[in-house]
Amino acid sequence: MGNIRHTFTSPLRHDHTCHLLYSTYSKYEEDWSSYPHTHYFTELFFVLSGSGSFLVEDETFPIAKHDLIVINPNITHTEKSSLEDPLEYIVLGVDGLNFVIDDANEYLLFHSDEMKDQLDFYFRTILEETENSQKDYEKVCQNLLNILVVHLSRYASSSVEIFPFHKMESRECSRAKRYIDSSFRENITLDKLSEIAQINKYYFSHTFTETYGISPMNYLTQKRIFTSQELLTSTDMSLAQIAQQCGFSSSSYFTQCFRKSCGMTPTAYRKQFLRNQ
Repeated sequence: MGNIRHTFTSPLRHDHTCHLLYSTYSKYEEDWSSYPHTHYFTELFFVLSGSGSFLVEDETFPIAKHDLIVINPNITHTEKSSLEDPLEYIVLGVDGLNFVIDDANEYLLFHSDEMKDQLDFYFRTILEETENSQKDYEKVCQNLLNILVVHLSRYASSSVEIFPFHKMESRECSRAKRYIDSSFRENITLDKLSEIAQINKYYFSHTFTETYGISPMNYLTQKRIFTSQELLTSTDMSLAQIAQQCGFSSSSYFTQCFRKSCGMTPTAYRKQFLRNQ
């Protein structure tokens, strides 16, 4: 499996908009491994070529060239490629975005001949911009993402409303979330977060979960996991060093959390990345 991720070191944040976390290019190869997992953010999958299937929670459905799959935050999902017709796709990780779906599904599957050229352009251009990383590439990618979201909203206007999470944010939750984002390496407890939010911890936990679709402590863990993935692929730090750098109490607890979130151990994740280089 070829898998190249280009991560934004300082994602642009604007009022009333979502922001791009990363773009990833993937292509099926013999060492392909995919496990059910979740994210605290939304993912947009666009199939460049090939075919396969997609698992979302307990539902499996076929995917093919030019399909776009949108997975809301905290929804278990994974993909599987056809052996005869290998999958090739681009994924965008987007924070601050949630699709409100009319039916019981937690995903959107777009089949659109009229939009396929536009989608192909936006996804490939964002990937190319992040690969080249020229001056102001993050601004270019952010603007392309904003346009892409508008197009998706127009195309699915009868069944989806798109809104950034922070429109629903309370000042208390926003304060606690910013603290997690900047201080996740420290020893953070629910009591500490509720103290920062200056509200009762049970009410804080309920409000945070309602606002972001994930509990404050799970958000903290996912933030640490996300950072650990970058360290695993960009440094030769040991697991113990990464665990400490990301705020985990021990390397064994780090491994336990990583496996639960990513479906494999940190060591396996690093080996898979190195095989694809």
